[in-house]
Amino acid sequence: MMKTVAQILAKKGRDVWSVEAGDSVYSALELMAQKNIGAVLVTEASKPVGILSERDYARKVVLMKRVSRDTAVSEIMTPNPVCVRPDQSIEDCMALMTAKRFRHLPVVEGDAVVGMLSIGDVVESMISEREFLIQQLENYITGA
Repeated sequence: MMKTVAQILAKKGRDVWSVEAGDSVYSALELMAQKNIGAVLVTEASKPVGILSERDYARKVVLMKRVSRDTAVSEIMTPNPVCVRPDQSIEDCMALMTAKRFRHLPVVEGDAVVGMLSIGDVVESMISEREFLIQQLENYITGA
C-alpha cells in the first residue's frame, strides 16, 4: 500500500517556512538561503495564496532585470497553490506534480497549513516503497 502524505510528514517534519505576499523578494530569498530550501509558501492572513521558488526568482526577477529589494513577493509568486491533504497518497502527489509541472505542495488540514512536500520528498518515498517491495519479493523467492 502506498504511503500517505501524513506518513511522509511524520518522518520529515511539519516545518513550513513562509513569507507574506507584501514582503520583498530579497527577504524571501534570505529565508530560503537560511533554511536551505528551494521555495517558500506565500501567505496573506495565514492563508496560502502562492509559492515563491528559486525558478520564479530566476525567471521573473533576474531575467526581467528587476531589483529583488524593490519587488514584492506577490509580483512574482506562483499564485493559487494546489494543496493536498494528509490522507492523500504519494501517488496522488506525484500525479499532480507531474501533470501541473510544479515541485512543491502545501499540505492543509481544514484551514491550517500543516506541512509542505517537495518533489524530492515524493520521489524518495516512492523509491523507498519500491526497494521494500523488491526486498520482500527477493525474500519470498529465496525462502529467506
